[in-house]
Amino acid sequence: MPVKVSMQLAWLCVITLSLAIYPVWLQKPPKRRTTSGNTQLKLMGCCDEMKDLKLQIANLSTMLGTLSKKQEDDWMNVVMQVMELEGSTKQMESRLTEAESKYSEINSQIDIMQLQAAQTVTQTSADAVYDCSSLYQKNYRISGVYKLPPDEFLGSPDLEVYCDMETDGGGWTIIQRRKVGLISFNRDWKQYKEGFGNIRGDFWLGNENIYRLSRRPTLLRVELEDWEGNIRYAQYNQFTLSNEFNSYRLFLGNYTGNTGHDSLRYHNNTAFSTKDKDNDKCVDDCAALRKGGYWYSCCTDSNLNGVYYRKGEHTKNMDGITWYGWHGSTYSLKRVEMKIRPEDFKL
Repeated sequence: MPVKVSMQLAWLCVITLSLAIYPVWLQKPPKRRTTSGNTQLKLMGCCDEMKDLKLQIANLSTMLGTLSKKQEDDWMNVVMQVMELEGSTKQMESRLTEAESKYSEINSQIDIMQLQAAQTVTQTSADAVYDCSSLYQKNYRISGVYKLPPDEFLGSPDLEVYCDMETDGGGWTIIQRRKVGLISFNRDWKQYKEGFGNIRGDFWLGNENIYRLSRRPTLLRVELEDWEGNIRYAQYNQFTLSNEFNSYRLFLGNYTGNTGHDSLRYHNNTAFSTKDKDNDKCVDDCAALRKGGYWYSCCTDSNLNGVYYRKGEHTKNMDGITWYGWHGSTYSLKRVEMKIRPEDFKL
């Protein structure tokens, strides 16, 4: 075959092949120079992770809101429970007071029988009934309320007293008691002179009556009890209270007992003071500061007629029922009794 014909056939094949593949070349999308296929996959993965993170943040925000609301509800519940407990505590104190009152009412029946018996004895006996020790000598050995007859020699009327016929042999006439806390001892001079309170509960027998009962050689016994149930006592011989003209001045003899420091000695040879009659030895008005009637000096080493503070409140003030030698100046005692009997008392 001539060379010219061969060249023509070759060009014809090239042209035919070009025409066959041209449409396919036209349909092929141009290559992007900026990103590759791997980069696109990475971008799509990042978008999905962002969506997941946003969803998690939204869920966490919802959970935080729920927890915050629950915390507020729990806090309100705690506050309500505390308020309910405070209310329950007050109710328990009220019930305790009612129980003490009912207990006194029950005992009053026995006291009435004792009172009637004592009156019968005093009306038929030639021997004078001077105090609880006199009743003890007449074989009245049950502690409780008795009525002493009037004494014409002393010019004293009949007197209702509470007798302790058990402690250290008995025969004690109680002149002061603090155990319930229902009445205030922040009284004036006249009230302390005549006496006040409930003979079966908290009371002051009266300075005039105490003066008359202590005209012969007398023992004084002070009994103390704290809020933990511990009991101590202080005892003095030669206890005497002067008359009203001398402001019911206190005189004490020797001390025996287990109260640690003798916290009544500081008040020896001291006149009695009340909120309306300041007889203390101090520039300050001790009766006003300590909120009671007592033999204040300048001012106290004990304050047995102070404010009655219940357990939990007894460490906040210095005007409570205090005995510095045992629990210090800010501990208010649970119970106090002051009682007297003649020094020549015989069992």
